[in-house]
Amino acid sequence: MGKVTVAPELLSNIDRYWRAANYLSVGQIYLLDNPLLREPLQLAHIKPIVVGHWGTTPGQNFIYVHLNQIIKQYDLNMLYIAGPGHGGPAIIGQVYLEGRWSEIYPDVTEDDAGLKKLFKQFSFPGGVSSHVGPTTPGSIHEGGELGYSLSHAFGAAFDNPDLIVACVIGDGEAETGPLATAWQSNKFLNPITDGCVLPILHLNGFKISNPTVLSRIEHEELEQFFFGCGWTPIFVEGDDPMIMHGKMATALATAIEKIHTIQANARDNNDNQRQRWPMIILRSPKGWTGPKMVDGLQIEGTFRSHQVPLLVNAQHPDHLTLLEQWMKSYHAEELFDANGKLIPELAELAPKGEQRMSANVHSNGGLLLQDLHLPDFRDYGVPVFAPGAEKAEDVFILSKYLRDVLKLNLAKRNFRIFSPDETLSNLLGKVFEVTKRQWDDKEFAADEFLAPSGMVQDSMLSEHQCEGWLEGYLLTGRHGLLNSYEAFIRIIDSMFSQHAKWLKVTQELSWRKKISSLNFLLTAHVWQQDHNGYTHQDPGFLDHVLNKKLALVRAYLPPDANCLLPVVDHCLRSRHLVNVIIAGKHAGPQWLTMEQAVAHCAQGIGIWQWASNDADKEPDIVLACCGDTPTLEIVATVTLLRHYFSDLVIRVINVIDLLKIASPLDSDQALSNAEYDELFTQDKPILFGFHGYVQLVYSLTFQRTNHNMLVRGYQEEGTISTPFDMRVQNGLDRFHLVQDAIDLLPQLGTRGANVKQIMKDKLTEHTQYINQHGQDLPEVQEWKWSDHR
Repeated sequence: MGKVTVAPELLSNIDRYWRAANYLSVGQIYLLDNPLLREPLQLAHIKPIVVGHWGTTPGQNFIYVHLNQIIKQYDLNMLYIAGPGHGGPAIIGQVYLEGRWSEIYPDVTEDDAGLKKLFKQFSFPGGVSSHVGPTTPGSIHEGGELGYSLSHAFGAAFDNPDLIVACVIGDGEAETGPLATAWQSNKFLNPITDGCVLPILHLNGFKISNPTVLSRIEHEELEQFFFGCGWTPIFVEGDDPMIMHGKMATALATAIEKIHTIQANARDNNDNQRQRWPMIILRSPKGWTGPKMVDGLQIEGTFRSHQVPLLVNAQHPDHLTLLEQWMKSYHAEELFDANGKLIPELAELAPKGEQRMSANVHSNGGLLLQDLHLPDFRDYGVPVFAPGAEKAEDVFILSKYLRDVLKLNLAKRNFRIFSPDETLSNLLGKVFEVTKRQWDDKEFAADEFLAPSGMVQDSMLSEHQCEGWLEGYLLTGRHGLLNSYEAFIRIIDSMFSQHAKWLKVTQELSWRKKISSLNFLLTAHVWQQDHNGYTHQDPGFLDHVLNKKLALVRAYLPPDANCLLPVVDHCLRSRHLVNVIIAGKHAGPQWLTMEQAVAHCAQGIGIWQWASNDADKEPDIVLACCGDTPTLEIVATVTLLRHYFSDLVIRVINVIDLLKIASPLDSDQALSNAEYDELFTQDKPILFGFHGYVQLVYSLTFQRTNHNMLVRGYQEEGTISTPFDMRVQNGLDRFHLVQDAIDLLPQLGTRGANVKQIMKDKLTEHTQYINQHGQDLPEVQEWKWSDHR
């Protein structure tokens, strides 16, 4: 790496700007008043509860200052992602110094009074959190999302050819599973159509109280590790500020020149071969420029600087002097004018307008969002001449629609499908008729559907990466969908949670514009795992999702293909939500015509009159169903009940939008209490067949009037068996459900007892049959709806 010559005056100003940022960072952690120490520091000037993280802050300030210079030097479009969990003081301070904070929050002015507000608001009631978050202009990444920064960075870079995403990664963060896997994302970056990610690994040596792995291995091993991951590491190491400024300026110039060379060659020569992109490894002391020793213990360069390096309170009066000395070491009088504003020659170092990383439009993706061009989903429907007369694979039908969504939006390159190597398994293979899997590495003759510029991101077996890429893609103003096996989506529970929290906070910020919804299509679900068994059975993602703010989440369980199509179309049009769609990929009955499906989906819940016989009378029992398999078994239960009890009045309700049954106090999607009672009655018994864990239905309906309800769903039973036996093991089969209905109807008396015995005999026959033949009873496999009215 050749040395870049930087004028001594510029280096001096860079150092002064860094000192200003560090000063603001310390002030945010500690001070309530006296922001520029114009009077002797007193305990009254200190926050009563001091909360914050110092250890990573000076390193992030160092990086940010130098990125500003490289942006100006090369006229770059650059986005900044702060990966270390609690670098809030650094980024908030930087955003303030370049004027963006005051633009967004006008009451925090660029003067003495504004500094006081800036300091007080940090980690203070009614203020901002101690880490980078939605309230921080320029951010698309929550500081609490430890491990996802590099995935988000690549998601932002896809289909943004002019964007460079500078992603700062803490060495503690680098030990998490998602981040450790994310280094492989460079195999999916197309130098022609995508932007670039510049990882900056910040090695400061320590986590909360332990050393970090990557900081302790030998230099050669560290270099070989990243070289083996496909990167060209550039090292910047030391602790002398002025020497480090020169090294960092050289390293960044080298990295940017390398990026430009790769991109120019690729775009001029249509050369999309995988490249060895540069990255920077910055090794600096933890808590750099902070207190060296406190109470006889080393602070700078140790884990003790991770959070608050000085306790300043009445119990530690001598620490007040140490804090004052620390803050005065930055010489704020040389950095801010008499009014408290950054002096002009330093303010000039920051980029201007949207070139500031805090004002980059990609960090507020709703500003860039364009509607998708969507085909008419009705054109893909399945002909249904009688309920349940024909079978179809719901997700396969959907794949034709998604194929054309991709086709219609290929020119804009603003819609991608993400999946952990499951797109074909999930029967969405039709999409490969118009695009490929993005893959920028070696190809063999037997490979299928690989291309450097594909719009399907499913060549990496990592739910973490798919989710992180998709989130980064959405947050920067594009659209997408993630398809996955239902059980294994649980791997990204935490990632979903953080995204939902992001949506919750940003909807309260007028300057944050709404983004496209995060869409999950979950298939290979719990009731279709007969060949995989117990390990592939977990419908609990629904429970996890519906624990969040119900205004921000939706759960859809369409019973057939014609209902799945309008549901997906609706979700792709929606904004600022998390939509979970659960659909089957095995052939199942098709119940509704397209016209009926559109009306049913618009309502989200309704009486299936063709399956009911209560048109002119009160029902004896309500049979409700939610999910494709429960719907099949509930409808089959109706046929058996009618066969044995021809006088029984039955109402059948199908639920697509699960929040319809929630309390209207919790969700604006919910039915009013009057509407709910009109459907479910106030006192008639309800037998509810549900896709997932039964407690979810009980919790959603807890505040409703009619509690005369029995829910059947998944009970953590299952192994490798037949499809119907999976339902039998969990009591969601028609033979168990008939017995449940009889138990809810004591008026059936002796008639009921006799039918219950017939159902028990059927279950015995079922078990004997599958053990002998390895498949379900013919009457189960060949069952079709018949009207016994």
